[in-house]
Amino acid sequence: MLAQYGVLDVWTYLAGTVFIVLLPGPNSLFVLATGAGRGVRAGYQAAFGVFIGDSILMTLTAAGAASVLRLLPMVFIALKAAGAVYLTYLGIRLLMSAWRPAPAQVHAVAGGPGSPFRKALLLSLLNPKAILFLLSFFVQFVDPAYPHPALSFLILATILQICSAAYLSVLIFGGSRLAAAFRRRQGLARAGSGLVGVLFLWFAGRMAFEA
Repeated sequence: MLAQYGVLDVWTYLAGTVFIVLLPGPNSLFVLATGAGRGVRAGYQAAFGVFIGDSILMTLTAAGAASVLRLLPMVFIALKAAGAVYLTYLGIRLLMSAWRPAPAQVHAVAGGPGSPFRKALLLSLLNPKAILFLLSFFVQFVDPAYPHPALSFLILATILQICSAAYLSVLIFGGSRLAAAFRRRQGLARAGSGLVGVLFLWFAGRMAFEA
């Protein structure tokens, strides 16, 4: 059905997209933590920040930003460094929060004070490798003979965003349940805060040292 728009093997693409969306990453962890720490409304603000950030990256991918990053490696390195620093900052805050009283822990899991939308947007944009990944993933399902590849990219991006929105919604409402458990069990709150902090530091290290 979508082959007429230059999209190849849409069902294989959908299966791959679901797998990719389900993989844990900084964006989904931040949305989960925000939903747990600040409630459903703040969780959706964070999710909207991720949505906008991912949409910008997908637009840049379709516009050829991946080629620019390859031709200008210093730009890629600078963006990776900025992303690693920001993730390190969030991870350290989360680890420090593991030693605070439970209300402070839940608050810090959401990334500290400030707009969840802005924090999630920044977190999403400070990942230049996402552009290269999206290009390498999308291009496999775009017919090179189709005269309007931007439309094909748009269709693929829309499918990815729909799957992502559904998954983030599950995380947001699951986060609200986690918040109730955190209020009852301070040990669980400390463990959750520390675990997410360690994961953020791991993502930062991977971003900084991987090629």
